[in-house]
Amino acid sequence: MSRELPTSLLMFIASRAAAGRIFTVVREAGFDDVTMAQSRLMMGIDADGTRLSVLAERAQIAKQTATALIDRLERAGYVERVPDPTDGRARLVRMTARAEAALPIARDEEERIEAEWRAHLGPDLMDQLRTALTSLREITDPHG
Repeated sequence: MSRELPTSLLMFIASRAAAGRIFTVVREAGFDDVTMAQSRLMMGIDADGTRLSVLAERAQIAKQTATALIDRLERAGYVERVPDPTDGRARLVRMTARAEAALPIARDEEERIEAEWRAHLGPDLMDQLRTALTSLREITDPHG
């Protein structure tokens, strides 16, 4: 007997599939020294930089794990640590030009995924999905 999957799991399956596609395309474009775990952490970096503790929280991993992943990304040239202008004791993790060079590749794949989903669901259902998920973000994303 099969049960109906919970909505949260259905969202996770779709999200995981999209993330996997984006990760694969970026690796195939030559950015093949980043792991999936590192890429998930990098997704949480804001344009002006983000504190490591916030990155760990966003990725739902231990700060020690985030530190190790950021250390490797820094050695590979994808991120740098810079002083936080709002707190002289703190540091921000910021993407380097190397990481930013991968962003258009990732965004192009995001657009292809959106187009495929829109073609599959139809414009009305896709718009409803986006509206519903945007509304859910209000109660599920503490950083939104």
